[in-house]
Amino acid sequence: MIHPIDQRLSKIDELTVLCVGDLMLDHFVYGDVSRVSPEAPTLVLTAIREEQLLGGAGNVARGIAALGARCIFISVIGEDDSGRVLMRTFSDQYGDTIETHLLVDPSRPTTRKVRFVSDHHSTHLLRADWELATRLPANIEQALIRACLLALPRADAVVLSDYAKGVLSPIVIRAVIDKARDLGKPVIVDPKGADFSVYRGATLVTPNRRELADATRCTVGSDADIVAAAENLSATTGNSAVLVTRSEEGMTLYTQQDGAVHVPAYPVKVRDVSGAGDTVAAVMAAMLAAGTELEQAARAANAAAAVVVGKRGTSTASAAELRSRLLPSASLAAEEKVIFDWSTLDERLAAWRGHRIGFTNGCFDLLHPGHVKLMTEARAACDRLIVGLNSDASVRRLKGSDRPVQDQQARADVLAALEAVDLVVVFEQDTPVDLIRRIKPAVLVKGADYRIEEVVGRDLVEAYGGKIILVDLMPGHSTSALVQRSGASAVREPSITGAKSKR
Repeated sequence: MIHPIDQRLSKIDELTVLCVGDLMLDHFVYGDVSRVSPEAPTLVLTAIREEQLLGGAGNVARGIAALGARCIFISVIGEDDSGRVLMRTFSDQYGDTIETHLLVDPSRPTTRKVRFVSDHHSTHLLRADWELATRLPANIEQALIRACLLALPRADAVVLSDYAKGVLSPIVIRAVIDKARDLGKPVIVDPKGADFSVYRGATLVTPNRRELADATRCTVGSDADIVAAAENLSATTGNSAVLVTRSEEGMTLYTQQDGAVHVPAYPVKVRDVSGAGDTVAAVMAAMLAAGTELEQAARAANAAAAVVVGKRGTSTASAAELRSRLLPSASLAAEEKVIFDWSTLDERLAAWRGHRIGFTNGCFDLLHPGHVKLMTEARAACDRLIVGLNSDASVRRLKGSDRPVQDQQARADVLAALEAVDLVVVFEQDTPVDLIRRIKPAVLVKGADYRIEEVVGRDLVEAYGGKIILVDLMPGHSTSALVQRSGASAVREPSITGAKSKR
């Protein structure tokens, strides 16, 4: 029997969501901090790598596309380099999934946010903003409204992503909400500012705790306070539902029909909260477009938020990641995550276009907690994790004739059952170089028993801007030790020991 959530998720790729709002370029500069500047009492960040991503409402569009839905995205950019970077990003990475209508306003810069991040500690040190938060010129505003009204009949739901940079003026908001209501389309608003009356008539508004307090001028310290403020907001603005995001305390959903429901947060190691609100808006829009009830949609959005805050930078959550959070593990089709024939690999990679791909590899003969930690930390550094698995013949050449203890099918099945693993690819070679060349991962992860210069494939990954990550080992966990303790070697030929294999 198919789970109800799975039924909804399976429909998403048939749906279209219209997203309108303030687009910005999210620029991350990652590096190491090891000294204080001699010129001033400030830290010096030695830059190692940088990323430029769709930010603001663009991150909502990314989130919609990551779920598998089609997105129509309408916004405004400046006539500058940042605007051109955004256009190229949409075209190169999301040309098949996001239909863009970007109006150019020569009178303003494209909003750009540069975040400087300590890579080792995942700590944001400083953010620099380029922006002009003023209303659009009248001709641009009217062109924006025309584009929205033309797109609305093709959409199954609408998101207004308001960052108060000028795109969503009261006249634009009113035109979109009124037309959407006439067409029977749900409207989700990620709001900004203290006057939420401009969003009157929207299906759902998603303020965070501070935004709720500012809009209602109410205390929001306790659960009861939040419910009272949400009820007040719903009554005064005419919105049928309010979803209050509360960081580590989860979410509170208030509807005029059913009252309040609190959705607790998932226990998760928070790495970066950038874009979590964008993810909530994207998932709510996709789920409501699929006909999901508000409470069920809120639980899906809560799960998606848990996924993205466990990653670095402004990230997204896929339908598969939602399944892994929301559904019992027994309902997951682990066998669909295993590839022996590389001819199907390119198809999977094409489906993940625009996502940050991570890769790790090994024999994984007897899976132990150290392996699980490796997978978990690898998954936190990427959007999709591919595990390269040595075939039985490859393991025998590397480890000796008494290995592997488990055959390649068994090892692949166990790996595929892990929540952190998106794909297992079996390779026959002694090293994964050919597989790495085929995948071109953005992140290559190995255990810290290697030095970076020893990691096979390092030169390939770094040549196209990728990163090597070493995960600390868990003391006392070793496959070879497990084999010896289990007595498996007693029923086979003696193990061949020696130097660490190049895998």
